[in-house]
Amino acid sequence: MLSRPDKAEFDHPSSILYFAVPDIKAAHGKMKESGVQFEDEPHLIAKMPDHDLWLNSFRDSEGI
Repeated sequence: MLSRPDKAEFDHPSSILYFAVPDIKAAHGKMKESGVQFEDEPHLIAKMPDHDLWLNSFRDSEGI
């Protein structure tokens, strides 16, 4: 996906990572407990034929 940043703080090079997990809420909770800084809660983007596609933004260990 290519788009302009929503906020000035996101106007920098970044990466998109996809994770295949059996339970998005459990995976989000585990990452959060491990110290990952999320921007918001996971939200459903699309129901695909063989999976649901969810989106969430988080910061790397350098806060970017």
